[in-house]
This record gives sequence, C-alpha cells and structure tokens, in this order.
Amino acid sequence: MENNLGYRKLNVFQKADELVIEVYEVTKEFPREELFGLISQMRRCAVSVPANIVEGYGKKTVKEQLQFCYNARGSLSELEYYIDLSFKLKYIDQKQYEQIKGVRDDVGRLLNGFISSLSK
Repeated sequence: MENNLGYRKLNVFQKADELVIEVYEVTKEFPREELFGLISQMRRCAVSVPANIVEGYGKKTVKEQLQFCYNARGSLSELEYYIDLSFKLKYIDQKQYEQIKGVRDDVGRLLNGFISSLSK
C-alpha cells in the first residue's frame, strides 16, 4: 500500500488533481443539454490525467510507467480542445478560460518534465 500513496507527493499528480476540480466546477454551469456531451467528455479527459499518472506509478517497469504518462498526455491534449471549444461556444468566459487553460498548461509542463525524468 505504501507504493500507492507515494503518487500523492508528485507535483504533477497534485496539479492534475487540481485540474479535475477546476473542470468539474466550470462544467457545473454548462447548459443541461451538454450533460452527456461536452460535460461528460471534459470530465472524462480531466479525470484520465491523474488516473493514468497513478496507474503508471504503480507499474514496475519504466516502459510501463511511460506508457501511462503518454496516455495522460493524450487526455490532456484532448481536454485542451474541449476547453477551447467551450470558450468558443461561450460556455466559459475569458477569466474562466484563462484560469483553466493556465492549470492545464501547468499540468502539461509538469507531465513533460516527469516523462523526461523517467526517460533518463
């Protein structure tokens, strides 16, 4: 069980977890008709990022760990599109857009750094 708790110390996990909360908060205000559309997609992508980091953390080989990090990065890229789309559809305002995009960008930088550290 010790191994499963260690991921909580990772900055990349902490920031990805923050991103999930941001996505859930912002999507609460989306139109009801988006419940099974954009809301669901955004939340799924957001949750996938820290979930993949955690799952990778529990793997034994670096190759396996990296694969889950790449999955997390893919979900983060997908989320980037949904954030942009939400802004274009006026579901979020400029301030919300900049806030959530900033957190998403921070997660991306941390994830890329984490991937680099595993690859050494």
